[in-house]
Amino acid sequence: MPDVRNVLGHLVRRRESAILLALIVIIAVTGSVEPNFIAGSNLYLLSRQISFVAIVALGELFVILHGGIDLSVGSLMALAGMVAAYCMKAGIDPSLAVLIGIAAGLAMGAVNGALISFGGIPPFIVTLGMLSFASGVVLGITKGWPITEIPPSFLPIAQGSFLGVPVPVWITLVLAAFAHVALTYTAFGRRTFALGGNEQATFLSGINVRKIKFALYMISAGCASLAGIVLVARFNSAQADTGKGWELDAIAAVVIGGASLSGGAGSVLGVVIGACIMGVIKNALVLMRVSSYWQTAIIGVIIVLAAVLDRAKRRE
Repeated sequence: MPDVRNVLGHLVRRRESAILLALIVIIAVTGSVEPNFIAGSNLYLLSRQISFVAIVALGELFVILHGGIDLSVGSLMALAGMVAAYCMKAGIDPSLAVLIGIAAGLAMGAVNGALISFGGIPPFIVTLGMLSFASGVVLGITKGWPITEIPPSFLPIAQGSFLGVPVPVWITLVLAAFAHVALTYTAFGRRTFALGGNEQATFLSGINVRKIKFALYMISAGCASLAGIVLVARFNSAQADTGKGWELDAIAAVVIGGASLSGGAGSVLGVVIGACIMGVIKNALVLMRVSSYWQTAIIGVIIVLAAVLDRAKRRE
């Protein structure tokens, strides 16, 4: 019995327990106000939408853990999706098209990582510039028009289900498992946390700080690219404005999930819960017929509140 109490006490003291409780309360309140929220069809669509945000947020987590930020994830989603869609339209096998799309996103992530880790340029400036560049490339090539003619064999990656659960949810769970193992049980994960805790001390201990930073931005770009390509299957087309504003959703999910914007603190479980909170709130606002403009404002307030709470916890 004492062991059970110790386990329960450990779970309660975990950083994620508070946000999990918040998620449960939000779900309960939303379900009581909007009965349609708990309908099976709505929960199915909600879980699929949450998975897209979670995939991008998992990549953003790696960057934030070292004290950086990646504002380019939304534009990289659009770029990777456009490249993959163009390849499929040209008759290339969907599997190879997906790899080419991810490679395009990784190339942009490599530019981010090189300028930040080897060039010493602040992440905010570099990724903001990449946001504009990648978005401009997409709009310049497509002229703002969507790319259609997506092969039907590719659509199940977003529109299909397995055991009654949407395929994107399974993709998210697999990525989350890999991310958890990488951050918890590998030297790379320990060095990432150490880098966020104290970069100078990490450098003096003999760790190659530049290579780790470079890898983190590659991971962020890879996750964003994958999400953008899966969204092509979701909408049966590559939209020029895919990913617009998603950097805010990803950052909000990470911060709400308990990660510190100063680096050194955060978890995969927290990110997944944070993405769920973001998804539930957005879904509730839609069901309540709140204007999309106000939805954006509300998300901004949530980000600021999460940052304030993070600051308060660090002072404690």
